[in-house]
Amino acid sequence: MTDTHKSAAPDPAHEVLQDSAMDQALDWLITLECASDEQKIVFEQWLNADPAHARAFAKANAIWNGQPVLDAAQTLQTRRKPSVLRRISRHWKHVAAAAVLVLTVGSYTNVPLRLQADHLTVVGERQRLQLEDGSKVLLNTNSAFSSKVVNTQARARLLQGEAFFEVPANLELPMVLDAGPVRVSVRDTAFAVSYFNGEAQVRVQRGDVDLRVNSVGTQMRLSAGNSVSIGPNGFGRPTTLNPQTDLAWVQGRLVFENCPMSKVLDEVRRYYPGWIVNNNEKLANVAVTGNYRLDQPLDIVRSLAHITSSRLSEYPALVILN
Repeated sequence: MTDTHKSAAPDPAHEVLQDSAMDQALDWLITLECASDEQKIVFEQWLNADPAHARAFAKANAIWNGQPVLDAAQTLQTRRKPSVLRRISRHWKHVAAAAVLVLTVGSYTNVPLRLQADHLTVVGERQRLQLEDGSKVLLNTNSAFSSKVVNTQARARLLQGEAFFEVPANLELPMVLDAGPVRVSVRDTAFAVSYFNGEAQVRVQRGDVDLRVNSVGTQMRLSAGNSVSIGPNGFGRPTTLNPQTDLAWVQGRLVFENCPMSKVLDEVRRYYPGWIVNNNEKLANVAVTGNYRLDQPLDIVRSLAHITSSRLSEYPALVILN
């Protein structure tokens, strides 16, 4: 299915949630889950202080206890790891607001990573860097990166996420990059590396890169227009690079060609600081072709809802496709 729709109209619920009274009502919904007697008194005072407060609280309560959010909570229960579920179990009915808390807590679980990294990007952020040897780096969303110079040689490490490198030709020694199981040695090259869940992927746009898997001692040279995955046990089979889709993020785009909706949503989730839930399993295999701005993930989901005639419900840190 090809997407020619620019951007669907926002869900009315999303506009309502921008109101300050609604923001306060959402805060009270969470607070009242385990409120003290004093907090209950303060809540009653707030509720009676302005008719708008009572209306906002009634609307917020109806939204969070509505069927879309309850369905989303059940979907998240089957998808999230038990450790995450334990964190949100107390507030499972209010999963949208709780999502913000979980994401905040999650940021503290990466303390060792943060101590090792010189540069970090949050979900949805990209960052441009220039290394001491003149190499240019573009860090993609939710990435961690460090670099240093050792005996005039640039050494870098991608601890997590994805990055695109432009390495100059006039280097005395090649730049060395570690990304999980693979070590990359390069000069006069443009290439991308990603590292997720113990597996790295290298995509070469220009030049050649020398790759080595230290754990098994294997090595290979990868030339322009090719891509290869690397795990703890060595190299996968090299494949042909599709720069229009594989490297679209470098230009700030997400491009899909007859891609299943489930994979499209997985990719969009990388750029959205919250949860995107699909309650309609029939949508998973719908083929999507489209070219989107990656800095507007919510607009992408709205567009997908439009082209599939799906109902979209929007809440803070939560989007639900029905």
